[in-house]
This record gives sequence, structure tokens and C-alpha cells, in this order.
Amino acid sequence: MKTSIETIQFHGIDAVRLNGPQGTTVTVSLLGGQVLSWVTQDGRERIFLSERAVFDGSVAIRGGIPVCFPQFSNLGDLPKHGFLRTKAWKLNDQRHADDFALVTLEISDDEETRALWPHPFRAEITIMLEADRIDLEFCVENTGGETFEFTGALHTYLRMTQVEDVALEGLYGHDYRDAANGDVVIRETGTELRVDRETDRVYHNVKRPQLLQAANLSLAIQSQGYPDVVVWNPWVDQCAKLKDMAPDGWRHMLCVEAAIARKPVSLPAGEEWYGRQTLVVV
Repeated sequence: MKTSIETIQFHGIDAVRLNGPQGTTVTVSLLGGQVLSWVTQDGRERIFLSERAVFDGSVAIRGGIPVCFPQFSNLGDLPKHGFLRTKAWKLNDQRHADDFALVTLEISDDEETRALWPHPFRAEITIMLEADRIDLEFCVENTGGETFEFTGALHTYLRMTQVEDVALEGLYGHDYRDAANGDVVIRETGTELRVDRETDRVYHNVKRPQLLQAANLSLAIQSQGYPDVVVWNPWVDQCAKLKDMAPDGWRHMLCVEAAIARKPVSLPAGEEWYGRQTLVVV
């Protein structure tokens, strides 16, 4: 099956579909520059997208891989997770060969962003699909005349058959800030993390890859440039408070995010910063 790239409508919004090797596909929304689907060669969907997600731009699309910039969560004065998730991005580049398909989307500052955050910038998200992996690279360029600081994340929602049955390895020995437990900082002493309650943790300065053990849906997860790893599941009570999640949505998702949360990046005028997350089928 040949690789290709096509523009499509997805839930009424403009999107790009990458048709990769061996029947794999990725769907990327131009709204938010956001991956909404990744189907691997076994025909399975690996990305969680809420069945109640809103696609009109009034709120961020619940699920997929949102791009959080220039603020992670509510760690600042900006809207939660910044302002890129509800903005229109432009398709900048597309390429494909026998063994990959790739697209790059871009966005720049405008009057709306400068009213919230007075810094000129240009950002790109590049998504590359191969037979057994997806790479996302986020690039920020400071196009202004002064240094600015930012935090952010690739807020990856992974689809689970049942989240209680999965284990996440690779975080042993790292300190984490436990947002579901009064932001207390704790050292991870377990060799694997299992989710059996609300989980909202920011692991600091993680250099090892993670392994999500989920029977025949296991994934290896690695990031570069993003020093922190966020693990989030709202569980029953918090999920019930989310209008754009079904009551049982928590059971079928786990966020494992490449993040800049503890210490902002300081980006001088004219400089660029890159961060990447890679997901590989095991």
C-alpha cells in the first residue's frame, strides 16, 4: 500500500490524513495543530479522542495530542495550557516516501495572542508516521527582539482498553509533584506505575524512556528537549466534572505527556527551541 497525504474534513473541521506504510494512518487537525488519530498496522486506534469532544474552536478538542504553549496547565496568568489549542494552523510542508509520511504545520503570533502574551513567535509541529512509530517535533522561534520564557507540553492522550490493567515503567527514582495530593513532591519508589485513582503527576528531569505495558497494545515512549513527564487520569469523580468526556471516558485513556513544567525555557531573541515525543509500537 503506497503512502500518501490528503486533506479531509474530520468532524466538520479541516484536517490532514497521513497514509503511511503498511496501512497506518494519522489524522491531524488544522485547528490546534493537533493529532486526533493514530491507527497502527494492526488496525487499532492508539490515540484517545473523547466521544463528546467539541470541534467548533470554542474550547480545546478533548483528546488527541494537544500542543500546550506558552504555558503548561495553570502555572501562570494565561488560559490553561496556553492559546494554541484553539487557533488555526497552516499546512507548511508535506512529504512521503515508501517508508514514511510527514507533515509540518505552522502558526505565528497575531493580535489575539499578543493581547494575552506580548511576544512575537513562530511555531511548527512536524508529525512523521512510519510503520511502527509516530514522531512529533515542536519547534518555537523567538522572532522578537527580547528574550521570552515559556512552559508547555505535548499533552498525549493514549487509548486504553481498560486503564486499570496497564503499567507504566521508567519513572522509578524520580521526584514528582502530585497535583492530586496538594502538590506535595514525592520520590517514585515503584518500578511501575499503576493507575487505581485520580492521577496527576509531573515527574521531573526524566532522561529514561517509558514503557507502557498494555498487553498487545504496549508502547515505548521517549522525549527529547522536554525535561518533565506528566501522567494524568481524572478517574471517576473528576471525569464527571468534564462536560466533554463521557462518564466512563477515564477508563479508556491515560495521558503520558512530554512537558516543560518545573522550570521554564528561556529563549533569546532570534533563537529556536526544539522538543520531541516519539511513540513506538512494542
